[in-house]
Amino acid sequence: MDKITLATRYDDAVSRLGEKWSTWLKRVPEDVKAKTQEVHLHIGGPVVLTGADQIYFVTEKGHVTNVYQDGLPAATLETMEKAMAALCDYSIHSFQGDIQNGFITVRGGHRAGICGTAVLEEGKISSVRDISSINLRIARQHFGAADSIIHSTFAKGAKGLLLAGPPGCGKTTILRDLARQLSSGATGCYYRVALVDERGELGGVYRGQAQNNLGPCCDCLDGYPKAQGILQALRSLAPQVIVCDEVGDDADIGAIKAGVNGGAEMIASIHAGSLSELMNRPQGRALLNTHAFDYVAVMAGRDHPGRIQSVTEVGDLLEDHRAVVLDCDGDLSGNDEVGGIWGPC
Repeated sequence: MDKITLATRYDDAVSRLGEKWSTWLKRVPEDVKAKTQEVHLHIGGPVVLTGADQIYFVTEKGHVTNVYQDGLPAATLETMEKAMAALCDYSIHSFQGDIQNGFITVRGGHRAGICGTAVLEEGKISSVRDISSINLRIARQHFGAADSIIHSTFAKGAKGLLLAGPPGCGKTTILRDLARQLSSGATGCYYRVALVDERGELGGVYRGQAQNNLGPCCDCLDGYPKAQGILQALRSLAPQVIVCDEVGDDADIGAIKAGVNGGAEMIASIHAGSLSELMNRPQGRALLNTHAFDYVAVMAGRDHPGRIQSVTEVGDLLEDHRAVVLDCDGDLSGNDEVGGIWGPC
């Protein structure tokens, strides 16, 4: 994604905060806009722009500094309430369910994480009041992020794939692009894809419409807990491929088994920084033993977002831990075209 497009996505995201915030934050230099992944507002503190490897504080005139200093503009209760109202299209009650879960998805697919005072009913959070901070994550769709997998592992059709890596390494970006490409006929066949999007990060659905391009044959189950979403997809959508993010608990594993029995290929991700970490975790072993996954792809880590470090055939891994490792160059840090064709070492 080029810098102009990235800066435009930044402008689109901050415009959701209302006119006052938008006018001020759009004064930020274009190169900083392009680097910014999150905009963090909190009462009594400076506005923080976070990128892959840099943090900036915004000055009164819209300039930026990477050194904190007293007197930087800060959000107040009043300006925070106005930002929340704008994010909710001035209909906060319509978003109460999302606010209760700690985040809302806004037009454009951007996601606002919310922090405040929890209101409890019978020990469960019923709402959040006195919003104290908002973390606005800028939506960026990297077309071609999954090219390497599409052209090699999926060259003869979709397969079960478990994508393993630590947080922030690009798993969600690759999953989203896999769903789009499989739905769009990139392998020579248009797959019916069901995308189970519990946290609104894959499809970025806003009022029923996915803000991210998911292709012509993809259904997005927005906000469904993963296990329930998988079972709902099997009952009602007849998917050929089911895609979901961050699996691992017992309910997820049971639903994935049902997916296999229902004839769907499963594509999912899990937090694990290496094959050994995956195999040493009970959830990891249990997922592989569902026989839902033909391959495990391990991400290179946060320093190389979007880069695949290795691909392993699950059958070999379960039998004798013998890895069939394939090369993959490229990452998501500089452009859209990730990697090339994988080949044996």
